[in-house]
Amino acid sequence: MIIPGVNVLLGQALIPVGVALLIVLILLSMSIKIVREYERAVIFRLGRLIGVKGPGLFLIIPFVDALVKVDLRIVTVDIPEQRTITKDNVTVGVDAVVYYKVFDPEKAVVRIENYHYAVVMLAQTTLRDVIGQVELDDLLTKREEINKKLQEILDQLTDPWGIKVTAVTIKEVKLPESMLRAMAKQAEAERWRRARIIEAEGERQAAKIMAEAAEFYEKHPAALRLRELQTLIEVAKEKNLVVVTPLRMGAEDMIGLMAQGMQGRILEQRE
Repeated sequence: MIIPGVNVLLGQALIPVGVALLIVLILLSMSIKIVREYERAVIFRLGRLIGVKGPGLFLIIPFVDALVKVDLRIVTVDIPEQRTITKDNVTVGVDAVVYYKVFDPEKAVVRIENYHYAVVMLAQTTLRDVIGQVELDDLLTKREEINKKLQEILDQLTDPWGIKVTAVTIKEVKLPESMLRAMAKQAEAERWRRARIIEAEGERQAAKIMAEAAEFYEKHPAALRLRELQTLIEVAKEKNLVVVTPLRMGAEDMIGLMAQGMQGRILEQRE
Protein backbone atom coordinates (compact mmCIF):
# COMPACT_ATOMS: atom_id res chain seq x y z
CA MET A 1 0.00 0.00 0.00
CA ILE A 2 1.43 3.35 -1.02
CA ILE A 3 0.95 6.27 1.30
CA PRO A 4 1.61 9.50 -0.59
CA GLY A 5 2.56 11.55 2.45
CA VAL A 6 5.05 9.00 3.73
CA ASN A 7 6.74 8.67 0.36
CA VAL A 8 7.17 12.41 0.09
CA LEU A 9 8.68 12.59 3.57
CA LEU A 10 10.99 9.68 2.80
CA GLY A 11 12.12 11.30 -0.41
CA GLN A 12 12.79 14.58 1.33
CA ALA A 13 14.84 12.77 4.01
CA LEU A 14 16.97 10.92 1.45
CA ILE A 15 18.01 14.09 -0.38
CA PRO A 16 20.29 15.39 2.43
CA VAL A 17 21.73 11.93 2.89
CA GLY A 18 22.56 11.69 -0.78
CA VAL A 19 24.07 15.15 -0.80
CA ALA A 20 26.14 14.35 2.28
CA LEU A 21 27.28 11.08 0.75
CA LEU A 22 28.27 12.88 -2.45
CA ILE A 23 30.25 15.44 -0.46
CA VAL A 24 32.02 12.68 1.45
CA LEU A 25 32.94 10.94 -1.77
CA ILE A 26 34.29 14.15 -3.26
CA LEU A 27 36.33 14.92 -0.15
CA LEU A 28 37.61 11.36 -0.03
CA SER A 29 38.68 11.51 -3.66
CA MET A 30 40.48 14.78 -2.93
CA SER A 31 42.14 13.27 0.14
CA ILE A 32 43.56 10.16 -1.52
CA LYS A 33 46.84 10.78 -3.33
CA ILE A 34 49.18 8.40 -5.11
CA VAL A 35 52.76 9.06 -6.16
CA ARG A 36 54.93 6.77 -8.22
CA GLU A 37 58.11 5.05 -7.11
CA TYR A 38 60.33 7.74 -8.66
CA GLU A 39 58.29 10.62 -7.20
CA ARG A 40 57.93 12.28 -3.82
CA ALA A 41 55.22 14.66 -2.56
CA VAL A 42 56.23 17.63 -0.42
CA ILE A 43 53.27 18.45 1.85
CA PHE A 44 52.36 21.93 3.12
CA ARG A 45 49.62 22.37 5.74
CA LEU A 46 48.24 25.88 5.85
CA GLY A 47 51.48 27.02 4.24
CA ARG A 48 53.73 25.20 6.69
CA LEU A 49 56.02 22.37 5.61
CA ILE A 50 55.07 19.12 7.35
CA GLY A 51 57.21 16.60 5.44
CA VAL A 52 57.60 14.40 2.39
CA LYS A 53 55.24 11.55 1.49
CA GLY A 54 55.54 8.68 -0.94
CA PRO A 55 55.86 6.55 -2.85
CA GLY A 56 52.47 4.87 -2.83
CA LEU A 57 49.10 5.80 -1.33
CA PHE A 58 48.55 8.42 1.39
CA LEU A 59 45.92 10.86 2.60
CA ILE A 60 45.86 14.63 2.88
CA ILE A 61 43.34 17.07 4.31
CA PRO A 62 41.46 18.76 1.46
CA PHE A 63 41.61 22.56 1.29
CA VAL A 64 44.13 22.48 4.15
CA ASP A 65 47.06 20.54 2.73
CA ALA A 66 48.85 21.34 -0.52
CA LEU A 67 51.41 19.13 -2.18
CA VAL A 68 54.20 19.57 -4.72
CA LYS A 69 55.41 16.52 -6.64
CA VAL A 70 59.14 16.18 -7.26
CA ASP A 71 60.69 13.79 -9.78
CA LEU A 72 63.75 11.97 -8.41
CA ARG A 73 64.96 10.58 -11.75
CA ILE A 74 68.07 11.85 -13.52
CA VAL A 75 67.23 14.82 -15.74
CA THR A 76 69.12 15.61 -18.94
CA VAL A 77 69.65 19.29 -19.74
CA ASP A 78 70.93 20.43 -23.13
CA ILE A 79 72.97 23.60 -22.67
CA PRO A 80 72.78 25.76 -25.83
CA GLU A 81 75.92 27.01 -27.54
CA GLN A 82 77.81 29.56 -25.48
CA ARG A 83 80.08 32.04 -27.28
CA THR A 84 83.10 32.83 -25.14
CA ILE A 85 86.81 33.70 -25.37
CA THR A 86 89.49 31.32 -24.21
CA LYS A 87 92.50 32.27 -22.14
CA ASP A 88 94.61 32.74 -25.30
CA ASN A 89 92.00 35.09 -26.87
CA VAL A 90 90.30 32.71 -29.28
CA THR A 91 86.54 33.03 -29.73
CA VAL A 92 84.85 29.63 -29.58
CA GLY A 93 81.32 28.27 -29.36
CA VAL A 94 80.80 25.49 -26.83
CA ASP A 95 77.68 23.50 -25.99
CA ALA A 96 77.29 20.83 -23.33
CA VAL A 97 74.94 18.37 -21.63
CA VAL A 98 74.27 18.35 -17.87
CA TYR A 99 72.85 15.38 -15.93
CA TYR A 100 71.36 16.03 -12.49
CA LYS A 101 68.86 14.57 -10.02
CA VAL A 102 67.03 15.73 -6.88
CA PHE A 103 68.20 13.94 -3.74
CA ASP A 104 66.38 16.15 -1.20
CA PRO A 105 62.82 17.12 -2.30
CA GLU A 106 62.31 19.48 0.65
CA LYS A 107 65.31 21.66 -0.25
CA ALA A 108 64.48 21.57 -3.96
CA VAL A 109 61.00 22.98 -3.28
CA VAL A 110 61.64 25.28 -0.30
CA ARG A 111 65.04 26.80 -1.03
CA ILE A 112 64.64 27.70 -4.69
CA GLU A 113 61.68 28.71 -6.82
CA ASN A 114 62.40 26.73 -10.01
CA TYR A 115 65.34 24.40 -9.58
CA HIS A 116 65.35 23.21 -13.20
CA TYR A 117 65.61 26.73 -14.61
CA ALA A 118 68.24 27.56 -11.99
CA VAL A 119 70.37 24.57 -12.99
CA VAL A 120 70.20 25.56 -16.67
CA MET A 121 71.22 29.17 -16.00
CA LEU A 122 73.96 28.14 -13.59
CA ALA A 123 75.35 25.62 -16.08
CA GLN A 124 75.54 28.27 -18.82
CA THR A 125 77.42 30.80 -16.70
CA THR A 126 79.75 28.18 -15.25
CA LEU A 127 80.54 26.84 -18.72
CA ARG A 128 81.54 30.31 -19.93
CA ASP A 129 83.64 30.96 -16.83
CA VAL A 130 85.56 27.69 -17.05
CA ILE A 131 86.20 27.96 -20.81
CA GLY A 132 87.55 31.48 -20.27
CA GLN A 133 90.18 30.07 -17.89
CA VAL A 134 91.67 27.49 -20.26
CA GLU A 135 93.64 27.75 -23.50
CA LEU A 136 92.39 26.45 -26.82
CA ASP A 137 94.80 23.50 -26.92
CA ASP A 138 93.66 22.36 -23.46
CA LEU A 139 90.03 22.75 -24.50
CA LEU A 140 90.57 20.44 -27.47
CA THR A 141 92.80 17.84 -25.79
CA LYS A 142 91.75 17.82 -22.12
CA ARG A 143 87.98 17.57 -22.29
CA GLU A 144 87.72 14.97 -19.55
CA GLU A 145 89.48 17.24 -17.08
CA ILE A 146 87.26 20.19 -18.06
CA ASN A 147 84.12 18.04 -17.79
CA LYS A 148 85.15 16.91 -14.33
CA LYS A 149 85.89 20.47 -13.25
CA LEU A 150 82.48 21.67 -14.50
CA GLN A 151 80.74 18.81 -12.70
CA GLU A 152 82.52 19.57 -9.41
CA ILE A 153 81.68 23.29 -9.57
CA LEU A 154 78.03 22.74 -10.43
CA ASP A 155 77.62 20.01 -7.83
CA GLN A 156 79.05 22.24 -5.15
CA LEU A 157 76.78 25.15 -6.09
CA THR A 158 73.59 23.07 -6.34
CA ASP A 159 74.13 21.00 -3.20
CA PRO A 160 72.27 23.53 -0.95
CA TRP A 161 69.26 23.12 -3.25
CA GLY A 162 69.12 19.36 -2.72
CA ILE A 163 70.37 18.67 -6.26
CA LYS A 164 73.19 16.35 -7.30
CA VAL A 165 74.95 17.00 -10.62
CA THR A 166 76.06 13.56 -11.76
CA ALA A 167 77.90 14.46 -14.98
CA VAL A 168 78.72 17.24 -17.42
CA THR A 169 79.80 16.56 -20.99
CA ILE A 170 81.03 19.06 -23.59
CA LYS A 171 79.42 18.08 -26.89
CA GLU A 172 81.09 20.28 -29.49
CA VAL A 173 83.65 23.05 -29.78
CA LYS A 174 83.10 25.35 -32.78
CA LEU A 175 86.09 27.33 -34.05
CA PRO A 176 86.30 30.25 -36.53
CA GLU A 177 87.18 29.39 -40.13
CA SER A 178 90.47 31.27 -39.93
CA MET A 179 91.48 29.23 -36.90
CA LEU A 180 90.57 25.99 -38.65
CA ARG A 181 92.75 26.90 -41.64
CA ALA A 182 95.64 27.83 -39.35
CA MET A 183 95.33 24.53 -37.48
CA ALA A 184 95.28 22.61 -40.77
CA LYS A 185 98.49 24.33 -41.89
CA GLN A 186 100.07 23.63 -38.53
CA ALA A 187 99.14 19.96 -38.73
CA GLU A 188 100.52 19.71 -42.27
CA ALA A 189 103.79 21.35 -41.23
CA GLU A 190 104.04 18.99 -38.29
CA ARG A 191 103.61 15.97 -40.58
CA TRP A 192 106.33 17.27 -42.91
CA ARG A 193 108.63 17.79 -39.94
CA ARG A 194 108.09 14.26 -38.72
CA ALA A 195 108.64 12.83 -42.20
CA ARG A 196 111.96 14.67 -42.58
CA ILE A 197 113.08 13.58 -39.14
CA ILE A 198 112.26 9.97 -39.94
CA GLU A 199 114.09 10.21 -43.27
CA ALA A 200 117.15 11.79 -41.65
CA GLU A 201 117.12 9.18 -38.92
CA GLY A 202 117.00 6.43 -41.55
CA GLU A 203 119.97 7.94 -43.40
CA ARG A 204 121.91 8.22 -40.14
CA GLN A 205 121.29 4.59 -39.30
CA ALA A 206 122.13 3.49 -42.85
CA ALA A 207 125.39 5.49 -42.79
CA LYS A 208 126.31 3.95 -39.46
CA ILE A 209 125.71 0.45 -40.75
CA MET A 210 127.66 1.17 -43.95
CA ALA A 211 130.59 2.50 -41.91
CA GLU A 212 130.61 -0.68 -39.85
CA ALA A 213 130.47 -2.75 -43.06
CA ALA A 214 133.39 -0.79 -44.53
CA GLU A 215 135.49 -1.47 -41.43
CA PHE A 216 134.63 -5.17 -41.66
CA TYR A 217 135.52 -5.33 -45.36
CA GLU A 218 138.78 -3.52 -44.66
CA LYS A 219 139.75 -6.19 -42.17
CA HIS A 220 138.53 -9.05 -44.39
CA PRO A 221 139.33 -8.42 -48.10
CA ALA A 222 138.00 -11.85 -49.05
CA ALA A 223 134.58 -10.88 -47.82
CA LEU A 224 134.65 -7.78 -49.99
CA ARG A 225 135.59 -9.93 -53.00
CA LEU A 226 132.71 -12.30 -52.31
CA ARG A 227 130.38 -9.35 -52.08
CA GLU A 228 131.54 -8.14 -55.52
CA LEU A 229 130.87 -11.55 -57.02
CA GLN A 230 127.43 -11.71 -55.46
CA THR A 231 126.63 -8.27 -56.85
CA LEU A 232 127.71 -9.37 -60.33
CA ILE A 233 125.51 -12.44 -60.08
CA GLU A 234 122.51 -10.30 -59.22
CA VAL A 235 123.26 -7.81 -62.01
CA ALA A 236 123.85 -10.55 -64.61
CA LYS A 237 120.34 -11.97 -64.18
CA GLU A 238 119.12 -9.48 -66.76
CA LYS A 239 119.22 -10.81 -70.34
CA ASN A 240 121.48 -9.28 -73.02
CA LEU A 241 123.39 -7.34 -70.39
CA VAL A 242 127.04 -6.38 -70.76
CA VAL A 243 128.96 -6.06 -67.52
CA VAL A 244 132.36 -4.36 -67.47
CA THR A 245 134.57 -5.51 -64.57
CA PRO A 246 138.06 -4.46 -63.37
CA LEU A 247 141.23 -6.21 -64.52
CA ARG A 248 141.71 -8.15 -61.33
CA MET A 249 138.83 -10.48 -62.11
CA GLY A 250 140.27 -13.83 -63.16
CA ALA A 251 139.06 -16.63 -65.37
CA GLU A 252 138.21 -18.79 -62.41
CA ASP A 253 135.82 -16.11 -61.24
CA MET A 254 134.17 -16.08 -64.63
CA ILE A 255 133.73 -19.83 -64.50
CA GLY A 256 132.18 -19.52 -61.09
CA LEU A 257 129.73 -16.92 -62.29
CA MET A 258 128.76 -18.99 -65.30
CA ALA A 259 128.24 -21.99 -63.05
CA GLN A 260 125.73 -19.90 -61.13
CA GLY A 261 123.52 -19.79 -64.21
CA MET A 262 124.30 -16.33 -65.60
CA GLN A 263 122.26 -15.52 -68.62
CA GLY A 264 124.17 -12.40 -69.59
CA ARG A 265 127.65 -11.99 -70.92
CA ILE A 266 130.53 -10.66 -68.90
CA LEU A 267 133.48 -9.15 -70.74
CA GLU A 268 136.65 -8.03 -69.14
CA GLN A 269 138.29 -4.95 -70.43
CA ARG A 270 141.91 -4.34 -69.76
CA GLU A 271 142.83 -0.81 -69.15
